[in-house]
Amino acid sequence: MNKTKRKIFEASLKLFSEKGYDATSIEEITATVGVAKGTLYYHFSSKEEIFNFLIEEGMKLLINSIEIKIARCDNVLDKIKAVSLIQLKAVAKYENLLTIVLSQVWGNESRNVFCKEKVMEYISTIQKIVQEGVDNGDIVECDSEILASEIFSLTCSTLIYRRKAKLEQIDVQKIYKEYEKTLFNKLVKRMED
Repeated sequence: MNKTKRKIFEASLKLFSEKGYDATSIEEITATVGVAKGTLYYHFSSKEEIFNFLIEEGMKLLINSIEIKIARCDNVLDKIKAVSLIQLKAVAKYENLLTIVLSQVWGNESRNVFCKEKVMEYISTIQKIVQEGVDNGDIVECDSEILASEIFSLTCSTLIYRRKAKLEQIDVQKIYKEYEKTLFNKLVKRMED
């Protein structure tokens, strides 16, 4: 991505997150970036295209992060832990992206449908990991779709926690340790005596 396109990407991300999609205008984006409309339209044909690019690239980044991290894990529980840690780090680093995605998954407009599709692709990535654990007997028997959705919901709850506690930044390790106590330990398949 060239320098101008990156600036448009970053400015749009910030504006969409703070003001919402509908309240953000092309004029605000160009003013924030410091480029003419023609320059913006050289890179993106519309505000909708900018939005779709943000969501596509952002969700692709999360999925790629998962695939890279789980490739180094020895078992499914470690993979689930890795996914959860990636999500926590994403909340800390990419809060604007996640705010946009989560604010747009409701509704039936094209951008809402697009966001839902990207979230479902992400949850499907997690679901495959969970199903592998169930099939191998590495984790307790469960509905992989529900558990994958629960794991994704940790991202949502972490954003809410951060805002409720009025934290500048979340303590990734503190929250991860809570996940270990409450979620991960419940997934381990216990051997019966």
